[in-house]
Amino acid sequence: MSQTNVTRDRRTERLALAAAGLTVLLWASAFVGIRGAAPHFSAGALALGRLLVGAAALGLILLVRREGWPARAAWPGIVASGVLWFGLYMVALNWGEETVDAGTASMIIGIGPIVIALLSGWLLKEGFPAHLLAGLGIAFAGAAVVGLSMSDGGRASVFGVLLCVVAALAYAVGVVCEKPALRHASALQVTTFGCLVGAVACLPFAGRLVTELAQAPALAMLNMVYLGIFPTALAFTTWAYALARTPAGKLGALTYAVPVLVILMSWAVLREVPGWLTFAGGLLCVVGLAVSRGRSKPRTPSASEDAPAGAGVTDPPAAVAPGGSEAAQPEPARSEAVSALAPTDRR
Repeated sequence: MSQTNVTRDRRTERLALAAAGLTVLLWASAFVGIRGAAPHFSAGALALGRLLVGAAALGLILLVRREGWPARAAWPGIVASGVLWFGLYMVALNWGEETVDAGTASMIIGIGPIVIALLSGWLLKEGFPAHLLAGLGIAFAGAAVVGLSMSDGGRASVFGVLLCVVAALAYAVGVVCEKPALRHASALQVTTFGCLVGAVACLPFAGRLVTELAQAPALAMLNMVYLGIFPTALAFTTWAYALARTPAGKLGALTYAVPVLVILMSWAVLREVPGWLTFAGGLLCVVGLAVSRGRSKPRTPSASEDAPAGAGVTDPPAAVAPGGSEAAQPEPARSEAVSALAPTDRR
């Protein structure tokens, strides 16, 4: 039974890691889409358009799968993550990047995974594994180096920097709020209604969106559709799937792969050759991710857990049920071991 649980947990961990990897890849590609759409749309209009497209795509899938409404217990987390992460984060980041260069913005957003680890360790009782904190520190240093190498001479406005800080905090708190909701609803439900809540929160920008859509070229509108379907609808769903099965702090550390992927995509697609300092920062991010993925030392089992059944002369005899089979006896130590092997979405 224990071996079966271990095998199932390893399979679940691999699937969650694959889902998180797809998320990170799509979020990195969003920089290309934003670059094409941002010159033709204001911050709020771009966020609203992206969320409307994403909510429409997710709503269609939800109807096909007939998953229906989430349970009532999931709604506080859905509303909080929808307002903070889908709504405030996107608007604040888009707005901040109007006056802050991409390098400085990415460096500030890099505080998000650290805040996620601290909040999830405190509020979600995930603890503070030393390897995770060390990996986060190394990866953040790499993100800072990448940001400095891409910065525009430090000419960022104070207001733009504050907007990026707001975006990072909204992203971190939104992730921590989303985690409990996934105990009561599926990843598709949480993402669909979170995206819809974010779109409702951005409705004040509807007038600007209508005006700008009438003037935007077709390529800019296609970029907005891409942002809504792939980096929003698909990527946020795969993220929620992974988050339901992985500690929030550990998963947040994976987002430090985004700068590395952006560097590679810019090099391959846009022919933007990164400098040696950018490469060094990307390498630090990779090292930090490897450290953060390390495993904590397993708990040393007690003597009662080590001893095979029936080995101790003082062990009470097993009760025999009618028919000759042994009746199940309460075993606190075994229950604790099985609990430790349970899927992470129960933590």
